[in-house]
Order: sequence, then structure tokens, then C-alpha cells
Amino acid sequence: MKIGSKSIILLFSFLMIACGGKQEKKEEGFSVERKKTTTEKTAETNTTETVKPSERIDLTNKGVGPIKSITIDDEIDQAMVAQGEEVYNQMCLACHRVGKKFIGPAPNGILERRTPEWVMNMILVPEKMVKEDPLAKELLLEFNGSPMANQSLTEEQARAILEYFRTLK
Repeated sequence: MKIGSKSIILLFSFLMIACGGKQEKKEEGFSVERKKTTTEKTAETNTTETVKPSERIDLTNKGVGPIKSITIDDEIDQAMVAQGEEVYNQMCLACHRVGKKFIGPAPNGILERRTPEWVMNMILVPEKMVKEDPLAKELLLEFNGSPMANQSLTEEQARAILEYFRTLK
């Protein structure tokens, strides 16, 4: 027992001696070398502007999925809005936040940038949209490869969410 404890103390002492005693030479001051970058403004760069897919306006693409055409009344159906908000809060809020980019894009103003058919197809068959729709592919890249989960919603639920989106500006 005495030999074991003496061995441990001796080993610990050697480790302490081995770890200590080194001194680092500190240099006076602090410096960072930075390379200067130059940018040239040309007529081409002034006219070509890169717009994020989430901010791009495309009111012609209907997406890929079961919704080929949809008719939306001018008047907003408040009962459908309430149902859509409820479904959105249960199924979508984990990734989408009104007014800010989160895991996925913010839904407010979406109908000013996308067709109702595209939105409903994205809600109903997101995996098909990401595979076949060019804009959905770009959105996937913009949002760090986080695919939208298929929540197995019905067309009625997707339509209610769309109606809720109409109230978000």
C-alpha cells in the first residue's frame, strides 16, 4: 500500500516537473497582416444584382405537385384564416417565423413573390418540389440544405394556411 501511494506521488511529481518550467517568449506588441483588396466598379457589376432566392419575385412558376390551378376570392375568408393560423402554429412554426428568417423563410409577403399554386405545392409535396423545381432547389441551398419536412397536410389545410398567409404583410 505504501509503495503504491509513493509511486503515485512520485509519478505525479514527475508530471508536474515535466509540464512546468517551459517559458514562452512573448513578443512585444500585436500585429496583423492584411492584404488590401481592391474592387472595380464596372457597368456590368452595377447592372447585375444578385437577389437571394427567398427575395426573388417569380409570379409565373406554379411549382411541381398536385395543385395546377387555384382560384382565390378577393375577400379574405376569416374562418379559413383562423384554421390556417392554427395549422401553421402547430405544424410550421418550428421552422418558419413571421417577419424573420429562421430555419426556413419568413411567410409574410410570400404571395407577393410566389404564385398560390407554388406555395401550396411546396406545403403539400416539399420533397418533390426540391427535386424538380429550380426555385425550390435554390431555396434549399440558401437555407443551408435544410429541407422542408412533409407534414402530410391535406389540400384543405394547405389552402387554409395559404389564406392565413394572405393576412401577413
